[in-house]
Amino acid sequence: MTTSIPIDVPEVFAASYGGQDPEARAWVARLPHLGGELLRRWELRPDGPAAYGMASLVLPVLQAGGAPAVLKLQQVREETAGVAAGLRAWNGDGVVRLLDHDPDSGAQLLERLDATRPLSALPDDDAAMRILAGLMGRLTAVPAPAGLRRLSGIAATMLDQAPRAVPALRDPAERRLVITCAAAVAELAGEGGDRLLHWDLHDGNVLAGQREPWLAIDPEPLAGDPGFDLLPALDCRWDVVAAGDVGRTALHRFDLLTEALGLDRKRAAGWTLGRVLQNALWDIEDGRTALEPVQVTIATALLNSEYTR
Repeated sequence: MTTSIPIDVPEVFAASYGGQDPEARAWVARLPHLGGELLRRWELRPDGPAAYGMASLVLPVLQAGGAPAVLKLQQVREETAGVAAGLRAWNGDGVVRLLDHDPDSGAQLLERLDATRPLSALPDDDAAMRILAGLMGRLTAVPAPAGLRRLSGIAATMLDQAPRAVPALRDPAERRLVITCAAAVAELAGEGGDRLLHWDLHDGNVLAGQREPWLAIDPEPLAGDPGFDLLPALDCRWDVVAAGDVGRTALHRFDLLTEALGLDRKRAAGWTLGRVLQNALWDIEDGRTALEPVQVTIATALLNSEYTR
């Protein structure tokens, strides 16, 4: 039997990810041998240096027949546990194709896209938003497979946490904003939806491909209402538009996305406020005492619009 050869794990990734908690440190410590074992099992050859993000290591590889692919190593957490099920349900329609999966480790063998050409490099904001809208419409058209985490449960948890979290914010206006966002979620919580959501679809999570011009990557699938998927697209590319009226830009993007997806705008606005609430709760949990300014701008623009009256 051929023995596996450990892969090299970039020191920067190991230090940043492994510093989070004991489970993360243990996972990083296993990475070299885990990667080596998967290369052996799936008959893969490394084809360049590894790349990494905040939570995953991606190694370009060649399959036994010479076809390019990538080996993605990612710790199994609640938000990533449904990745394989989501990718199988989408079957490559608007999203990177899953070639193989190791359930025990969560490792994925994926088709290789062009990591040097993210959608974020496209200078035309409207063009980028239309591409995001087209992909989002295709992805959310798919019913969520059984077993995924559900938006209804996430909403209930947020509503339970919000009253205890709000006092941590310094600004009374921001405290009122979070309370308003929670009220919007309370109105919708009983109707969480059943579509397959990407959860993190923004211009940095779309890469150029060969079989399609653009394909989504890095989903964190859940079952829910498509309106809950809008905020990452609303909250990107601010370096392109910050010199203008950001509130107006946020509403323009919101109109473009909801029109493309055929969403009820009042309902979509409520779930977008729900995403602002989710991010606020995470920030407070991390010890922050102020909200992200761009998200305050987006939430305020929606609350001042006809969609929330």
